[in-house]
Amino acid sequence: MSERIELTIFKSLIHNEDFARKVLPFLKEDYFQNRIEKVLYSEVEKFVRQYNNLPNKESLLIELSNRRDINEEEYKNIQTLLNSLPEENTDQTWLLNTTEKFCKDRAVHNAILNGIKILDGKDKQHSPEAIPSILTEALSVSFDKSVGHDYLEDSEKRFDWYHKKEDRIQFDLKYFNKITKGGIPNKTLNIILAGTGIGKSLFMCHLASSILSQGKNVLYITLEMAEERIAERIDANLLNVPISELYQMPKVMYNTKIKSLENRLNGKLIIKEYPTASAHSGHFRSLLDELALKKSYKPDIIFIDYLNICSSSRFKAGSNTNSYTIIKSIAEELRGLAVEFDLPIVSATQTTRTGFVSTDIGLEDTSESFGLPATADFMFALISSEELEQLGQIRVKQLKNRYNDPTMNKSFVIGVDRSKMRLYDVEDSAQTLVNTNLQSTKTEIKQIEEVKESSDPYDRFSDFN
Repeated sequence: MSERIELTIFKSLIHNEDFARKVLPFLKEDYFQNRIEKVLYSEVEKFVRQYNNLPNKESLLIELSNRRDINEEEYKNIQTLLNSLPEENTDQTWLLNTTEKFCKDRAVHNAILNGIKILDGKDKQHSPEAIPSILTEALSVSFDKSVGHDYLEDSEKRFDWYHKKEDRIQFDLKYFNKITKGGIPNKTLNIILAGTGIGKSLFMCHLASSILSQGKNVLYITLEMAEERIAERIDANLLNVPISELYQMPKVMYNTKIKSLENRLNGKLIIKEYPTASAHSGHFRSLLDELALKKSYKPDIIFIDYLNICSSSRFKAGSNTNSYTIIKSIAEELRGLAVEFDLPIVSATQTTRTGFVSTDIGLEDTSESFGLPATADFMFALISSEELEQLGQIRVKQLKNRYNDPTMNKSFVIGVDRSKMRLYDVEDSAQTLVNTNLQSTKTEIKQIEEVKESSDPYDRFSDFN
């Protein structure tokens, strides 16, 4: 069967232009088993690339006769192979499907052989850690028939897309659903910006608890706190118990609450801890593969606490690469992971020192790398002050939003119960108050700046006149 499909592929590459143009971008010389087939394929591929047309048997034989790397016997074998190509017409759909299967089978076969070479030490360029990615790449081989969106011809598809309801993971906070048009879409990277101790982990733990309560699977990866510390915060949230009381709770009561929670929840939460700065997207990809294999578990969302203390798969630890490049690389790798597994990723980053004391954080206050906000799909800041702490509130400010107009509900407040690691909606009057106070503060700053600009620069020396 294998030999037959290879002959059919060669026949179609020479006589079927539509087939050739669809499969040549995906065929590889390595997919053919013996040297004769490899040489013939390389000549076909080179001819099409150079002349933008299909070769015939005669042109191939002429080109082959000019090669110095094949002997007379090999030339005769190729001539025999060309003469033996079948002449009958083949169903186009069957041919494309069968050729795609051939490519997949050969890609997996080659990947396994390469893995054996790595394990035997014959491949000096790759380590055993590269084997999963090699196999993943082989398993993902497919004929992508799309070559782009034709604006006029695909207008019907575009109209359907406009009216298709996109899968989103909803918040349990009203204003977050407003600014995201109903929640977080898949294949996105979402970033929380805040100073130390403001509530980045609190926000992620609350959101993880909320999404788990919706019956969805949640994966929480922590590089900062221990797995038990994250579970403790989620316990406080879901069991509606202050953290301090968890330590005094009798075991019977705790087990009863957990059992009641188990009956209500349809989703599953997995918390995985990695040492700080030791894990990158490759480790997370392996974890997802392992969870799928061992637990038949596929998360609907991933939380990574937090981005700046991940490592990059593209840059070695201790290299002289600057922080801008490293953080941007980590962000790009995590967003690529979100696209690959068709889910959203939520993470966080720190503010700069000036941003930590600022009451109006902006994108410029992102620490280490401005490449992070350039890569993120949705980014917002969590801002606190003494007044907000007394009210039990945190101010949220949109910094970047690919889901909606970021100028709408640019800033708003949410309630926070730190003892139970919970966030909640506040009354609409609180939103009016915070926007009024914010506008007043901006007006005061503007007035001060105008006074400074209009004042005589020599007034400060007036006492010496």
